[in-house]
Amino acid sequence: MQHSCSHTCQHVDETNVGQWNLYTKIDKYNLQCYNEKHDGSGKEIFRAWDERLDRSKVVESDDDPELLFSIPFHGAVKITGLCVIGENDPSHPNTVKLWSNLPEVRFDNARGKAHQEIPLTYDPSGTLAYQVSPTHFSRVTHLSLYFPSNFGDESTRVYYIGLRGEYLGEVQSQVVIATYEARPQLKDHKVDDLLTGSREIQ
Repeated sequence: MQHSCSHTCQHVDETNVGQWNLYTKIDKYNLQCYNEKHDGSGKEIFRAWDERLDRSKVVESDDDPELLFSIPFHGAVKITGLCVIGENDPSHPNTVKLWSNLPEVRFDNARGKAHQEIPLTYDPSGTLAYQVSPTHFSRVTHLSLYFPSNFGDESTRVYYIGLRGEYLGEVQSQVVIATYEARPQLKDHKVDDLLTGSREIQ
């Protein structure tokens, strides 16, 4: 099927495919794909550029065409481009919505406004790259991708998702600093959160 690029779509620069290596910075252990037909299949489509045409690895939606990816990174990344390979038939996704640093995105709130929404076109061979807005994706520690629909099939199939950009480095452990206290104060906590039985804080 023929494609027609939107203003966010360009052909992949084959001379600079090394920028499509952000899959190495994904925390795949904690990556979640919601509504995947086969458990764990969503993790397999984030892989090396040279393996993008491997048709043995695919994620297919289960109950309906929707797929939602919750993608944590090992550190901060700058994302500049997105590549989505699907089948050359109506199971190819036709839209993707993106959020940065909002790990709480789920199906019930994914239908709201996203940081960016991109219309997709048929791309069974990975020749198209979609530009990602620098406003929201210049420093990302978590990425949510929501594919709400396809071109008319009951289920959506995706073979590869490529992320173009650069790794910015590790993130300071601010969460640890905010979570742990040198000396817990009883007034700052519900008693039930700290005590079990007759134990007391010394």
